[in-house]
Amino acid sequence: MPVIPSPVDAVDLRYDVSGSGPALVLLHGSVLSRAIWRGLGYLGPLAAEHTVIRVDLRGHGMSGAPHEASSYTQEIFVADLLAVLDAEGIGRAALMGYSLGARIALSTALAHPGRVTRLVSLGGSASAQRGAVDSVFFPGVIDAVRTHGMEEFCARQGLGPEVVSRRARATRTAFLAADHRAIAALLEATDRTAGIPDEDLAGSAVPALWMAGTEDHPRLEESRRAAALMAEAQFVPLPGRDHGTTLFPADAVLEHVLPFLR
Repeated sequence: MPVIPSPVDAVDLRYDVSGSGPALVLLHGSVLSRAIWRGLGYLGPLAAEHTVIRVDLRGHGMSGAPHEASSYTQEIFVADLLAVLDAEGIGRAALMGYSLGARIALSTALAHPGRVTRLVSLGGSASAQRGAVDSVFFPGVIDAVRTHGMEEFCARQGLGPEVVSRRARATRTAFLAADHRAIAALLEATDRTAGIPDEDLAGSAVPALWMAGTEDHPRLEESRRAAALMAEAQFVPLPGRDHGTTLFPADAVLEHVLPFLR
């Protein structure tokens, strides 16, 4: 697995590369890792048509995990992503992200449109994120993680030691592997993330596909609004899904994503 230092602060950035064809970067959500794309059934179909780069975002997976909120700004995430592309000699790539990953993909497309061929936002938002982490996880999540760690994070979401389903146990295991100090810093930084101005969205010429679950509020409304503002964007709802189930099952997502990327 390749590892490179972040150009910002030398934090280790780990990623892997699969398949062949036009480049596509997959960006996971908060408290997850690049493993979700294989585990949920995305990697095979996407790698059949693309050179797929799966990144462990800083603070996640096998990448470095600083403990300061200042290490998790959108600008730093974008710099990390561009460093991965540069390390692989990739000038332009499609970006597909879920939740936090979707915001990073959007930020990159707006700041560096020449590096992005297409944008796929899954459960994403262009709005200010104040209060969003409490909405996605549970009220008081930042203090709970900082003070009590990842076991509390799991328990407050019904993922205690008693869970038995394969998916729930896999999710619990992934959450418990995270560095709670890094996750608290990440969530604090996310809560400070400002909204993207409407004029910036309207000025983007990068083709974009926005998808969100019909039960994922306010991401449903925020995604639909962002897509309406962008000149080359479309919005597709995912019936019956909330934020946590945005990506699964994969087939209903891929049936729109694959033609869009082609």
